[in-house]
Amino acid sequence: MTDSHANHNDPSLATDADAPEDAGEDVKLRSRDQRLALQGEPKCVICGRYGEYICDETDDDVCSLECKQALLCRIAKSLAPFGSLLPPEKIPIADECFYVSDADNKSGTAPMASDLRTKLDIHVKGDVVAPVLSFSACNLPDKLLHNIEAAGYYMPTPVQMQAIPAALTGKNMLVLANTGSGKSASFIIPIVSRCVIHRQQYVSEKKPLVMVLTPTRELCIQVEEHAKMLGKGLPFKTALVVGGEAMAGQLYRIQQGVELIVGTPGRLVDLLMKHEIDLDDVMTFVVDEVDCMLQRGFRDQVMQIYRALSQPQVLMYSATMSNDLEKMINTLAKGTVVISVGEPNRANKAVKQLAIWVESKQKKQKLFDILATKKHFKPPVVVYVGSRLGADLLANAITVATGIKAVSIHGEKSMKERREIMQSFCMGEVPVVVATGVLGRGIDLLGVRQVIVFDMPNSVKEYVHQIGRASRMGEEGEGIVFVNEENKNVFADLIDVLKSGGAAVPRELANSRYTTGFFSGGKASKKRKNTR
Repeated sequence: MTDSHANHNDPSLATDADAPEDAGEDVKLRSRDQRLALQGEPKCVICGRYGEYICDETDDDVCSLECKQALLCRIAKSLAPFGSLLPPEKIPIADECFYVSDADNKSGTAPMASDLRTKLDIHVKGDVVAPVLSFSACNLPDKLLHNIEAAGYYMPTPVQMQAIPAALTGKNMLVLANTGSGKSASFIIPIVSRCVIHRQQYVSEKKPLVMVLTPTRELCIQVEEHAKMLGKGLPFKTALVVGGEAMAGQLYRIQQGVELIVGTPGRLVDLLMKHEIDLDDVMTFVVDEVDCMLQRGFRDQVMQIYRALSQPQVLMYSATMSNDLEKMINTLAKGTVVISVGEPNRANKAVKQLAIWVESKQKKQKLFDILATKKHFKPPVVVYVGSRLGADLLANAITVATGIKAVSIHGEKSMKERREIMQSFCMGEVPVVVATGVLGRGIDLLGVRQVIVFDMPNSVKEYVHQIGRASRMGEEGEGIVFVNEENKNVFADLIDVLKSGGAAVPRELANSRYTTGFFSGGKASKKRKNTR
């Protein structure tokens, strides 16, 4: 973006054209040097002060060089896990790789698609294009390929190998894969590619082309940041539509012309009810964490948004799924193909599970003991609790009892507070975050290799998502869960998940009257459990 001030110290910051009173001054170095934003003025995405400048790298409003650096650091850190397991040797993005198809097997140049899927533990239902072995095999725009490499995605993960080429065909899809397996990139990459190609054909149009729904503000922010990084330098702009921010600014962003809208269902419905937004060109509708979105209070809102669109391609993603939900999805999007990697509803095998039987009154002390012991405490750590009040009280108790700085994060905190907490946590300033479900799904928490489930959720699926924060892209992590008789409703399912991950089952859990007969093994035990 062209700089309108000749004396600016940083050419990558462009001045907002609506602030003539500040013209002629050097770029402000620190956040505290910037004035507060007036009503209707852009706000810094980091600190909330007057967003005098626009960061060229991200197209976000910032108030100073300090906040620009914080923004770029946050984005870099959030993307780092995608490349963390890759070999130290870089694989050039243009390397020749085979596009695998059944026909290729005749010449012996590559295995059959079915053989490759078997080796990668990929399972498909429906007519699905063969997987690829490299990003360059997907016929993506050159600039996008370079952005992919720059972001650290040197080689696709199994879910990306199958889901990216399948999404590019325009089919409706349900994609199931473990937490931390690269699902987000598997829909962002084809989204960027299809939008760029569309804009090259219809240059003058500025209507939204893609809409992505996620259940939390934090996940929306993460998805948009990843999309911005991969769409850098391309005709690809984004809009974030979430609560906690002024709707006027979000509406203005969309009206200026964007390709992608990322938002939470409630805020998007609110926006669509109050303002006319032309969604006729939306060609792809993405529902992330689809099991959560269609089974909780989001279902009606999701359907309301979907009915406002003109039969788009529907892409749905999650790590957990039920048979009933899969049937429901088929009514939403006809002809949906299903792609699964590994076994759905199972914990990430890279996370070592440790179940500890501890009575409710002793849970706090057990947590303090873990955090106070160097051998067991592996910061940064996320502690999951069941309520907002519980998060506040426990965070304070940890700080008082152990001297370790802990903060809470939940839905009642403002967007600004939640941003600041996540920034401090990701930068290592806060070693422990006590969270409710707002951090339970989809969030990439850089460096987190230990999760402690203080309050076992009512669904084992939520437990699977929570401990999944301890591993991104296959890195080993640890998930500790406190369990007692109060969790009897999930005993059988929890034992199943623990056993599938090779974890020990506490004696008290195994001998509980609520799980009697489970260890008889095989299908019979499951029948007994279901007929009680």
